[in-house]
Amino acid sequence: MKKNAIYQLFSHIPTLQTERLTLRGMRVSDAEDMYAYAKDEPVTRYLTWTPHPNLRHTKEYLTYVGQRYRTGDFFDWALICKENGHMIGTCGFTAFNFSSDSAEIGYVLNPAYHGQGLATEAVREVIRFGFEELSLHRIEAKFMLENVRSQKLMERVGMRLEGFAREAMKIKGSYRTIGTCSILKREWEAQNA
Repeated sequence: MKKNAIYQLFSHIPTLQTERLTLRGMRVSDAEDMYAYAKDEPVTRYLTWTPHPNLRHTKEYLTYVGQRYRTGDFFDWALICKENGHMIGTCGFTAFNFSSDSAEIGYVLNPAYHGQGLATEAVREVIRFGFEELSLHRIEAKFMLENVRSQKLMERVGMRLEGFAREAMKIKGSYRTIGTCSILKREWEAQNA
């Protein structure tokens, strides 16, 4: 899928459904739910962003996200727990390489919902969407070396570890070694045949 088509699609971000989750655009009304996890340092330890300092910051961020949705250049969904209606995290595409039909995905989940397979469920749906709806050839995800939990999630959804780039990113003042896992469309198709 070409850049303009993807931007057009995401300017009205589609709603996706899984067994236990609704993936939809983020809203300012999600601010309290997002702040509940985004304020905690342990949640952001292996992410490129720092904890949200206050609820106002979260509301401003979600306002900014709304503006980015309108232009179609933001590709991340809110994860809404069907059981209680709360936003419990995000999952989506962090970058596209349009000339190579590939994308990178990222995710974060409120720790209160860890260990239930919800992040795995969300990532599987985003991968499905990428291959079936966006006609991607390859999807990858990156993680900091110490984030074993994230690497295991990637492997659970069928991604393969490609390797590590030593001290490849400077994050929060420290050089971090970054791992990359990926899955190709034909591999995903074989797993889901």
